[in-house]
Amino acid sequence: MLAVEAAKGDDRAFDVLMERYQGRVYRLACRLGHETDAADVVQDVFLQIYRHLRGFRGDARFSTWLYRIAANVCLMRRRAHARRPTESLNPFLPQFDSRGAHAQPPAYFEETMRIEERLDREILAAAARSALARLPALYRHAFVLRDLEELTTDEVAEILRVKPATVRQRVHRARLLLRGFLNVLPECPR
Repeated sequence: MLAVEAAKGDDRAFDVLMERYQGRVYRLACRLGHETDAADVVQDVFLQIYRHLRGFRGDARFSTWLYRIAANVCLMRRRAHARRPTESLNPFLPQFDSRGAHAQPPAYFEETMRIEERLDREILAAAARSALARLPALYRHAFVLRDLEELTTDEVAEILRVKPATVRQRVHRARLLLRGFLNVLPECPR
């Protein structure tokens, strides 16, 4: 088992674990509301895993243990952001290559010609992200882990340390709330 080998100090085993799970942790971070700093969340998660791997007893699957740590890191970051919210402006700035020319390929400029379609998709995506962010944390975590990360109800229950029935209830309520939130989409100016 890779986790056992990594816990014994095998750095190659830890590297394999990182390669195997970093995409999942990144996706989880984005879905729990940390899209702008998801890479930092991944780094924090694997730093904690590295520091505490010797404490992994193997009672649960490694992925369950990892998701529990990732969910906790995301929760801590959300709390920190709530105290001092910031937004990076870098995504909104033009990007240039080393010669000083626009880094975007010609297809990027062609796409701007279809701005109406793109705007509709962005409005829908923003509404979905906003609806997900509006969910109370206990519903959002259960929904993201169960429906978006596609973990089993038992795995989610283990990660959140609740009963499977509680997970089913939280996911059901999250779905109902999301339907309600998304039922009222903003009108697109034409």
